[in-house]
Amino acid sequence: MRRSSEQTKATILAAARERFAVDGYERATIRSIAADAAIDPSMVMRYFGNKEKLFAAAAEFDLQLPRLAGLDRDDVGARLVEHFLDRWEGDEALMVLLRSAVTNAEAAHRMRAIFAEQLRPVTDEFLGERDDGGQRAALAASQILGLALARYVLRFDPVVAMSRAELVAWVGPTVQRYLAGRPEASV
Repeated sequence: MRRSSEQTKATILAAARERFAVDGYERATIRSIAADAAIDPSMVMRYFGNKEKLFAAAAEFDLQLPRLAGLDRDDVGARLVEHFLDRWEGDEALMVLLRSAVTNAEAAHRMRAIFAEQLRPVTDEFLGERDDGGQRAALAASQILGLALARYVLRFDPVVAMSRAELVAWVGPTVQRYLAGRPEASV
């Protein structure tokens, strides 16, 4: 049975997401993805060009960020940390992107784009558009990504051993300060 072009692309992307999740970016190959999709490797190349472009297409993520505007201003940092713990723990493909972003330029670019395209508008909605809104969103992302790297990729024992409530209690205020606080005066 022949597949349409869209069906073929969808089949390749589903196989790629699964293969990247199982093998990681470095070990996944076009051949293994094609085998998983039950197609010739040349078809993967035809639709996506190369492994980097396939990964970028497979790494489309909706961070499903909550609306911050309706929250109590003092709860935003904690709410974002809770949200991201849910996302990291619920989406293995997002974890693969994080692992890959450490060593692969395309994956790092994709991670930056996801956070810039999705986190900045949410923080702008909360803060109002500000000159330092990009810096604030980037600093919040640095904490969130650093926490995910320490807990889920590098698996630092003390961080892994912490409960969600402890993580929120420690990291939430830092994210809160980045979003709503003022920087300390220079010494």
